[in-house]
This record gives sequence, C-alpha cells and structure tokens, in this order.
Amino acid sequence: MMKKAVIMAGGFGTRLRPITMNLPKPMVPMMNVPMMEHIVNLLKKNNITDIVSLLYFQPEKITSYFGTGSNFGISMKYMQAMADYGTAGAVRYAQEHLTDRFIVISGDVLTDFDLGAAIKFHEEKKAKATIVLTQAANPLAFGIVMTDKDGKINRFLEKPSWGEVFSDTINTGIYILEPDVLDLIPYQKDFDFSKDLFPLMLQQGLPLYGYTATGYWQDVGNLDQYQQAQSDAITGKVKVEIKGEKRGGSYVAASAVIHETAKLSGTVIIGENVVVGPRAEITNSSLGDGCHVGYGAKIDNSVVWERTRIGDYASLANDVVTNDVTIGDYVTIGESVFISDGCRIGDYAKLASNIKLWPQKEVESRAILTRSLVQEEKWMRDLFTDARVTGASNIEMNPEFGAKFGAALGNSLGSDKTVIGSRDANEVCRMVKRAMAAGLMSVGTHVIDLQTTPLPLTRQALREGKAVAGFHVRQSPYYPKQVDIILLNADGRDMQTGALKKIERLFFGEDIKRVDPEQIGGLIFPERTVEAYNAAYTGAIDVKKIAERQFSIVVDYAYGMTSAIFPRLLGELQCQVVGLNGYIDSRRAIRGDEQSKSAREQMSQVMISLKYEIGFIIDPGVEKISVVDASGNWYDKRLLPIVAKLFMETNKDRTPYKIAVSVVASSEIEEAAKAYNNVTVVRIPNSHSAMMEATRDKDILFLGDMRGRLIFTEFFFASDSMFAIGKILDMLAKTGKTIAEVEKELPKRYQSNRQAPCPWEKKGLIMRRSMEYSEGKKRELIDGVKIFDGDVSVLFLPDKERGIFHVTAEAADKATAQAAADAHIKLVEQWRDE
Repeated sequence: MMKKAVIMAGGFGTRLRPITMNLPKPMVPMMNVPMMEHIVNLLKKNNITDIVSLLYFQPEKITSYFGTGSNFGISMKYMQAMADYGTAGAVRYAQEHLTDRFIVISGDVLTDFDLGAAIKFHEEKKAKATIVLTQAANPLAFGIVMTDKDGKINRFLEKPSWGEVFSDTINTGIYILEPDVLDLIPYQKDFDFSKDLFPLMLQQGLPLYGYTATGYWQDVGNLDQYQQAQSDAITGKVKVEIKGEKRGGSYVAASAVIHETAKLSGTVIIGENVVVGPRAEITNSSLGDGCHVGYGAKIDNSVVWERTRIGDYASLANDVVTNDVTIGDYVTIGESVFISDGCRIGDYAKLASNIKLWPQKEVESRAILTRSLVQEEKWMRDLFTDARVTGASNIEMNPEFGAKFGAALGNSLGSDKTVIGSRDANEVCRMVKRAMAAGLMSVGTHVIDLQTTPLPLTRQALREGKAVAGFHVRQSPYYPKQVDIILLNADGRDMQTGALKKIERLFFGEDIKRVDPEQIGGLIFPERTVEAYNAAYTGAIDVKKIAERQFSIVVDYAYGMTSAIFPRLLGELQCQVVGLNGYIDSRRAIRGDEQSKSAREQMSQVMISLKYEIGFIIDPGVEKISVVDASGNWYDKRLLPIVAKLFMETNKDRTPYKIAVSVVASSEIEEAAKAYNNVTVVRIPNSHSAMMEATRDKDILFLGDMRGRLIFTEFFFASDSMFAIGKILDMLAKTGKTIAEVEKELPKRYQSNRQAPCPWEKKGLIMRRSMEYSEGKKRELIDGVKIFDGDVSVLFLPDKERGIFHVTAEAADKATAQAAADAHIKLVEQWRDE
C-alpha cells in the first residue's frame, strides 16, 4: 500500500495579493483552516501518511503550523531547495526521502478526488507515471493532456492557445510516480514535469498514463478563484472536513459565544473564541479564531480570517478580510473588497466595490473610498492575448495603467536597459505611450521614442541592436474605442510567453522597484529611422524593373501613418499613383463594416473610371492589405493564393525552399505548388505571432494568411503592408502579368465559412467532441481540428478573442462546401447545447 506523498508548498501567491502579503499561498485559510491542511486531510483519508513538503517562500509559516505532523495524524518532513529548480527539479531534490512509489500534489488546490482509485489505475497499468486529469470549462491556463482509449498519454500541450485545445481534459498537477523516474531528472537544475520530464518519458516510450478523475478540483490561482473555492466549500460542492460543532447548517467552535438574537443562515463557520453580538446576521460565511462581530452587523458570503473586529451595524457582502483588521461602526463595504492584515476602517466609512487594501492601511471615519481597481481586475485571468494587451480607451487604458505597466515591463528587463517605443496617431495612444515611458524611466529603463511610427518600422528599428525590447501603442484595428499595447523582443518579434508571464507577476504583485533619482532612465528621440527603412525597402526589390513597368495604381491610405511615408517610396518606383484618404486622422482610421463597404465601392469606381491596373487599401496598423483590379474586382480569399503563385513563379530557379500558410488558407496553394519542383508548402497556426515564429526556419521564404498579412523573409520576419505592395509590384513586373491574369491560372477551390455563438466555457468541450468525431479519420492538428474526407475538408476552430466557434469547409464545388459547412456547424451547436 502506497504511503508516501510530496506536497508542493513553495507558492508565492502573487495573484492572491494583498491577502498573501504575510503568508505563503498554501497557508491561505479555506473554511477556517489552511488550504494545505485540506490536502493533508485528503491524503490521510486515502491512508497516505508519510509526507514530504517542499518549501520555498516563507517556509517558517508552514513548519511552525504542521510541525512533525503528529497533531494531524501524519509524519511530515520538509525540504527547502536553495534555488527554484522547477516542479520536477524540486521533487528530485528530495529524492533521498522517495525510495518507494509516491504521489505529488499541490498544497494550494482544493479537491476531493478519490486518490485511491487513481493509485489503483496506476498499479493496473503498470505505469511509471500517472497524471491525474480532470475536465475544465476553460483549459487555456492549464496543460492539455491527450490519451488513447486505454489511458496511455500520446500528446502534451503546455499552456495552449484556443486552437490547440484539442481536449478539455487538463493536467491537475497530481502525479503518481515510481521512484526510478526521478533518475531522469537532472540534479539541482531547472526541470519541469509538464515541459520537460513527461515529454522526455513520452520520447523514450516509457509507460505514461492519464487517469481522469471525477469529483471537485479547483486551482486557487487568483482572488476570484479563492472566493469561488470558498463558496463551493460553503455550499457543499466539495467534500472537506469542517471544524466545529454542527448547529443546524452551521459549524461552531466550543469556545465561541453567539448571542441568542444573532441569526446564522445557510452554512456559517465560527472559529474559537469568536463573539457574535446581538442581532448580528451572518450568511454563508466563515469567521476565524478570535473575531468579534458587533451589534446588528451583517456579513454575507464573506471570508473573515482571525482576530478581526467588525463594528456595530457594519455591512460586508462577498468580501475577504484577513487578520487583525478593525472595521468600525456603521461601515459599509461593497462587493469583492479585499482587506489585508492590520487595516483600520473608521466609523461610517464607505468602501466601493472591487477595492484592495494592502496591509496596515487606514481609512478615516466617514471617508468614502471610491478608487476602484476594477479596471485591473478585468485582467486578473489573462493580461495578454499573445503579446498584446487590449483595453478600453481612457478607461482601462489610462495613464495610471500605462505607468504601472511600463514600470512592470522595465523591472522585468532590469535597470539600465534600453527599450524602443512607438505609437500611432491616436491621441489616447500618445497618452498611454507617454505614461509607459514615464513608468519605464522610473525604474531606470532608457526609452528610445520613435514617436508616431508604424509597427513594421518599430520592428525594423529593434534589429539594429540598440534595445533589449520594444513596445507599440495603437488604436485597435477592430474596435475604435480600444487600445492595444504590443510588446516586442530584442529582435523585433512578438515577446515570448516566459517574458510576458514575468511582466504579469510584477504587474499584479505590486512589486515595482523604483530607482534613486540619479538613476532615472533617459528619453531619447532618434533621427533617420524612416531613411534607414527606405534604404532597406528599395534594396530588397527590383526598383528598375518596377519603374520600367510604369504601374498605374490607386492607394487608399485609410487615414493611417503610411500616408506620411509611402508616397516617397512609390515615387522612387516611378508609379503613377492616385492616393485616397492620404492624411493622418485617427478618428477615421478604423472603419466599421458599412464604412469599409463604402470605401471599397468608391475605390472600385475609381479603378474602373481611371482604368488603373491595381489598387490597394492599407490597413491602419500597416500589417494587412486588400487588393482590387482594373475591373473593380476585389481579391480577398484569392489574394494569398495569387501572391503565393507569383512568388513561386518568380523563384522557380532557386534552390529548394518552403512557403508557409495558415491552416485556414485554401488548398489551391498546394495545387499550384505541384507545378514547381523546388517548393514545399507547410501549414501553420492562424495568427501573426505564429507566422513570425515560423520565420525562424531559414528555409521558409514566404508566409501568408487569409487576412491580407504577407511576410517576405528576405526583407523582414513580420508583415508589412508597404513592403507587401512593393513586392507584389516587383513580382508582377518580373512576370509581365496582371493580377487578374494570375488569378485565372490558379486551380479553383471553394470555401464556405460558418460561425456559431459559443460560451467560453463550452469551447473546450466542443474541441474534445471534434477530436472524438474525427477519431479514425485523416486529420490535421495544427490550429483547431481539420478533417479530410476525400475531396472535402472541414476545420473546427474556436475564436480566441470572442465567444464564437468557426467552421470552414472546402470542396471542389460551391454547393458541396456549403453543405459540409452547414452540417458541421449544426454539430457544433449540438455539442454546445449538451
């Protein structure tokens, strides 16, 4: 019988601040006992009593509470690593205590899983390691684990995007391991279970299994999850031991004094030496040891830790109050307020909802505290989408946010580093960029301010090696009243996940370290950025060939920044140009559906009347283009196949190379490539970040998606509308063809797109159902689930930013594509409504 367990108890609890300012995350009270004690009770219930706890942050708080474990009916030993060795590395550090089979479990989750059933499964399968799995409504924050019908693991996806959520079955961080598995883990090295050990075991063909448990499991990673877990425990959704004598639906310690006129409703947990005064009303809440509740006070769905005094007629609803807090008489506290240790709230004070008070703060009597962090709470789950932060203009994206975010970015990089910053012409973006610059300078980071500069030029500037990171602030290309902040690596690509997570921890943890006044960062305004770009641009295309062709073109600048840069380049190409909307106006740059339709109709009329050869609309973000021909025909779905065909034709004599296109793109591209012996087509996820990441493969020379984003890697690794236009002109000049003539040469396939409303919590379920539906069929798992049935393909793809699920069907004829799309969107709706 297995007796040994390892409890991972080193968590900082950054996202639980301010309630974890003075204690480690596993010691946060849940139902009046530390979360880790619930884990100890669960282990003991399953006859696992020999426990090793791995400590890191504030270890003395844990050791002083549990001691040897004898008071809890177990044996507790402790190991504290000298550095952060990762999850697997920390367990390897304790190998001397782990000579038999053992279970690894986190000390800061709430669960009532039947661990005995999981251990039995492990033994029956003769596994070397078993991961305990569960199904989650939102799998994004967790590692996805895919198994065969026997439970054998065949694939891992750590922190997937929505298109990679091929299942809603997640890794709970509970592992059953044989002791010899530890020999695979390097000693005193950073090594993670999900990222390193389990993929290594998979690679070596070792028996690695997944057991899907039933029951309750909740990761307590942030304040929302903490409140949810407490509520679930109070309402009986999770089976945990509760201390105290049962009185009706409540649990009351023997030493507590409750006035006969006080009213306890629902489930109330009352700790030792608690005093509840006359006519107090407490509903579905917990009060820790030594608390005092005054006359007529009302406490609803709240968590109160220890030694806190709540005055007469005070009112709390859905709040968390920690230790040694004093709340005066007639105080009103709004919902989702978090008050940390030692705070004092004066009589008659009013606290608005969504406020967090750090330790030892004082609110004076009759004060009305309204400064809410509700805007920041919006990002408590996910600050970033890829390398982008998006928020409402001057509401979420305000000067305070910009300064704090800039300071967090600077701290993550280290002092005396240099960052490049830029923005578009929008006034809110100007404000946010300046606020970010101020925040960066306050932590000792120097800022090279490119001022109003398109994003592709900012990426180019980073390649000069003068900065370790960059940022660009722009008006959202989709929602005119929102602002994006895009973070860039030193090489100009989107910043990677590890760096983004570090910024998140600093931003939410309030651990900003300012520098001394003499170390404040500098602000630098460089010259000649545009001149350097122009030189690179003209050096990457055949200017002479384009000039000889004497193109007549129409360009709609869409009131964007390219109107200040691109005309000069087109002049060097000796194009005859009609420019539309050729001045900067951020109020008109983002077009709605009707405005876009009108702009296209206007441009089509201009093209027909002038008999010009080709026209372009440049997206204000300078990453996408739309193309129209001399007859006023627009090439949307066909643009990527056309440009791919042009690229293959103009590169038919070079050594073998690759082109990369998104999973959504038409298979017309593969069909066209059959005419060339030197090109391979590869598929990549449907995002600009994925396109940029794919450019690390030096054999890939061209990339594109169905949104008008085109990358030519011999010039740059990111999409650039201005260069895309120049390159298209270059290729048309070299082939001597028009865009319409190239389109006629292409094979013809038909795509049909459907979408269905889909709650976020159902996306994982639909992805799992699509995996089950496609089992045994030919399929592609790059981004979403793409199924091939003869000449027909169907792609199931969740929208990563909206509550929508997409289905794209492709076939040789329009009717077949439409029928396939209709049939499969009905499946999505059926799975959604289960």
